[in-house]
Amino acid sequence: MSTPPSGAGDRLVRVGAIIFFIGALATLVTVAPLFLGTDPFPSIAYAVCMLMGVGFLIAAAGVVRSAWAGSPKRDATR
Repeated sequence: MSTPPSGAGDRLVRVGAIIFFIGALATLVTVAPLFLGTDPFPSIAYAVCMLMGVGFLIAAAGVVRSAWAGSPKRDATR
């Protein structure tokens, strides 16, 4: 049994999801000291939290690329 070929934006969606979850984990770690009453992390830790948004944008670009590659209008011109 063979596996179906990957779509145009599948790799972007996977990479975006990984980056998103790294950013989400960094957000949880960064917010934890606020609830625990300890000293907050340095500013660079808050910058790593921005990976969540970057991962979302990469995954969204993969979805758009897959939709664009599979559109009926595009298939008719091939």
